[in-house]
Amino acid sequence: MGHALASRLLDTGFELTVWNRSPGRAGDLVARGAREADNVPVAVAGATVVMTSLSNDAAVTDVLLPGGSPLPLANGGAVVECSTISPDTTRRLAAIYGDHLVAAPILGGPAALAAGEAALVVAGPKDTVADVRPALEAVSGAIRLCGPDPGTALVIKLLNNSLLLTGLAAVSEAVAAGQRAGLDDELLVDVFGSSPLVAAGLRNRIEDLVKGDHDGWFTPAQGAKDLGLFLDLAASPERPLPLAELARDRYREAAATEADGADLTAVIELLRR
Repeated sequence: MGHALASRLLDTGFELTVWNRSPGRAGDLVARGAREADNVPVAVAGATVVMTSLSNDAAVTDVLLPGGSPLPLANGGAVVECSTISPDTTRRLAAIYGDHLVAAPILGGPAALAAGEAALVVAGPKDTVADVRPALEAVSGAIRLCGPDPGTALVIKLLNNSLLLTGLAAVSEAVAAGQRAGLDDELLVDVFGSSPLVAAGLRNRIEDLVKGDHDGWFTPAQGAKDLGLFLDLAASPERPLPLAELARDRYREAAATEADGADLTAVIELLRR
């Protein structure tokens, strides 16, 4: 997702310095005009907007709070945090960075983001949001403002991801049942790919579910992580969320049994076995 974010910023004319926790993955971005930094302090030096997209709470904390302190931002600079992490971690970051942090988690996949078609859920201090608005608008034409509390943006992101993840688990069962009933794969792709009962955000994964390619970017382990954050947010022993708990456990099982890097659609292989 971070690569797609950087690609979109280059496409829209921004001067860009990139840094990746895994070295050697930014060669194509450098070829298009980005500068690659060896470390985070070099990457953010002089930047008026620092945008981060990382895999989990620990990664975000390691990058944005090295040694427990905030990054040295340029005068008037701001951090736009685009990762899917917990609202509590986001609010802790905001307390440390003050008015210099905006949360902007992404609704959509890397391809949609690179094309400018993903949505951003944005929350943070009003003046800071206005300051970083040119970068936000370069990334997305669909910006959803949701108030001054950066944690609110993450609540909304987790609610959306819960719909994606539980919905995909349900569609995988329908696909597996159709195959067990002897339906042709192309027919299943056509039926589920056009069904008004399948959410639009799931249709791009129908062919992978049916044919078992599972070549993607959002892994079962990440799905389990996001549903865990959703449950931390909203569930309790007195008021459980059983569908989310079941789906989380299925993605955990898929993560333990499928190849590293397989997409969420690999959850269907639990049914095929």
